[in-house]
Amino acid sequence: MAVQLTILGSGSSGNCAYLETPESRILIDAGFSLRQIRQRLATIGRAPEGLSGILITHEHTDHINGLTALCSKLKIPIYCNRPTKDGIEWQLKSQFDCRIFATGGSFEVGDVVVDTFSIPHDASDPVGFLLHTPGGNIGFLTDLGHATKLALERVRAANILVLEANHDLKLLQDSSRPWSLKQRIAGRHGHLSNTDAADAAQEIMSAELRHLYLGHLSRECNRPELARDVVVERMAKIGATHVTVELTSQAVPCPTLHLEHQPRYHQKTLL
Repeated sequence: MAVQLTILGSGSSGNCAYLETPESRILIDAGFSLRQIRQRLATIGRAPEGLSGILITHEHTDHINGLTALCSKLKIPIYCNRPTKDGIEWQLKSQFDCRIFATGGSFEVGDVVVDTFSIPHDASDPVGFLLHTPGGNIGFLTDLGHATKLALERVRAANILVLEANHDLKLLQDSSRPWSLKQRIAGRHGHLSNTDAADAAQEIMSAELRHLYLGHLSRECNRPELARDVVVERMAKIGATHVTVELTSQAVPCPTLHLEHQPRYHQKTLL
């Protein structure tokens, strides 16, 4: 059975991805309502009742909006670090079944080994993920103000990478948003611009990276064609013609990516 990855939606109003392997069915973030998550999963013939767990990058609403309904009704475990757990429970005024990991450590969900690492964002203890699956390595690097050496090093082994391309700097500067919000977004703990995303992709480029998803695009301060053009142009400039650049959408799921089982795959030994 192939590994399947579907970005159910990504943007300022909600983020959620679905990963399926022979042994696990996982959500990465749950920023939509249960109704929306159910509808989006239904487009690929799946339902939230079959989920093994939910991985949470940080406690902002666009990443946790569906947790109360998902977890109270369906008893799905949440994987997060302690500060994120505290932030989730304070915001949602509820207790959850959280499997706590230490940032920088690794854990397993079925046949998926999850590496975690710190990222710079204005949340309690935000993290990125590198998921080791039987079909390859999948990185999630979104919601960060700048791409640190640590974060880039941790996703360097990715075959598929979901990378933030939040805004075009000129569109952000010309937008009607308050100056304080513009400063936050463009700051060291805000969000990556299209050019920042291109810089990060160039830095971690390898022969093993095959699919690059551009995520968390701002509806007001970006345009899909702008984000794609900036990154595609950079990939062409460095000769990375083997990489397929995909845009994610807030409104609809991306086409499912099927990854064939890799016979040389070995699970990473946990420390």
